[in-house]
Amino acid sequence: MRLPRRKFLSAVGLMTAGATMAQAEPTRSASNIVRVAVIGTGVRGKYLIGNLPESVRVTAICDCAALRTSSTLEPQGPFAAVLQPFKDRDAAKCAVYQDYRRLLDREKLDAVIIATPDHQHTLPAMLALQAGLDVYLEKPLSVCIREGRLLVDLVKRTGRMLQVGSQQRTMEINRFACDFIRNGGLGKISRVVLPSYPGPLPVPSLAAEPEIGGVDFDLFCGPTPLRPHHRQLWMKEDFKVGSLLWRGWDLFRDYSGHLMTNWGAHSVDMVQLALGRDHTGPVEVQASQPESLTALAALWKDKTPGPVGDASDRRFWPVTMKYADGVELQFAHGPDFVVFHGEKGVLKMRRNYFETDPPDLIVNRPNAAAFDKWKGSGHVARPHLENWLDAIRTGAPLNAPVEAGHRTVTVCHLANLARELNRPLKWNETREAFIDDAQADSALTRPRRAGYELPPLG
Repeated sequence: MRLPRRKFLSAVGLMTAGATMAQAEPTRSASNIVRVAVIGTGVRGKYLIGNLPESVRVTAICDCAALRTSSTLEPQGPFAAVLQPFKDRDAAKCAVYQDYRRLLDREKLDAVIIATPDHQHTLPAMLALQAGLDVYLEKPLSVCIREGRLLVDLVKRTGRMLQVGSQQRTMEINRFACDFIRNGGLGKISRVVLPSYPGPLPVPSLAAEPEIGGVDFDLFCGPTPLRPHHRQLWMKEDFKVGSLLWRGWDLFRDYSGHLMTNWGAHSVDMVQLALGRDHTGPVEVQASQPESLTALAALWKDKTPGPVGDASDRRFWPVTMKYADGVELQFAHGPDFVVFHGEKGVLKMRRNYFETDPPDLIVNRPNAAAFDKWKGSGHVARPHLENWLDAIRTGAPLNAPVEAGHRTVTVCHLANLARELNRPLKWNETREAFIDDAQADSALTRPRRAGYELPPLG
């Protein structure tokens, strides 16, 4: 098993520009056990814990809300069975934190799993990498394009293994379909049509509510502006607002790119893999007003609030992109398949499934066992986690490396920016900058609140 290269003396100390980092070699556990901390113990964090194999020990968990960590240590309802192995094996000795900076400073670890809201991805991942730890980072990789590039550069500099939680890259069915397309099975691809995933809402002005769930709301806000506490800003899928199961932080631009970077990260990832574009991206982007905004928004009525009658309506607009070789991406329809159009036919793909037209375009398909392995609620992640653990132990290739994750979410960010700016954009995919558009370039990064700055990289 590879040894971590560097140990962090003080995670908090790295928050200031004058901080320094000490070199050290943390001691790997004597056996083949990997000591992991989990940062973010909401629904996704709990499922990831439940999907870890016996060779992993969860020695610390962290969440800004005490109700999340307490319900991990003492799981009930649907998580009782999922987390039973963790409860039997690790829970009694597991350290609990609210602030991941404290956790990274104090715990002896080999790796971390990060399943926080999107705006809290970059900083804990960078601190973990600088501490000499390997990282499993839930998708989408970043909340803005430049922070994603910083993560890619830091992974290269530290030599650590960062797996993006895009588990469809490990699903045999999806990998088979992507390989088929990439190797010419459809002939030359002319266009790919995807769902027009809605973008985020601006953060609303909400009256302060008493804090609930033991949340430290300052920690939740993190690098974003500190706002008065309101459960609608942070609690995801815990209650309904009208007919909607409320998606909380996932709805708002400060914290997320909403469904475009959430669900879209999965679909775009399959496009990038199938087209062999893991190190590149589109060069033109344009949003366009649909014939019927009401009809398009209605396709998403179970997942997001409807149009509100101002510029945020554009978050539903279709988006067209073009790669340098002329292949078009069209974000155009409701929550359904990704459709590849080629010279020889059409392939429609979604999670753990594909079909072709004509039907006999593929003769030797994967057997049923490959499908069955991934059946369930969509939270099956063990093979993807095991791929990450194999990479940690042996240096095996990652199925979802950081560069691929960055290029995928960049496409999603570009779609949201085209809607927000409401004009055609030309993108230099090598320099990762817009062409002759300073205003658009200014949107490639986000300001960070004092105390949550990214660490110096020198």
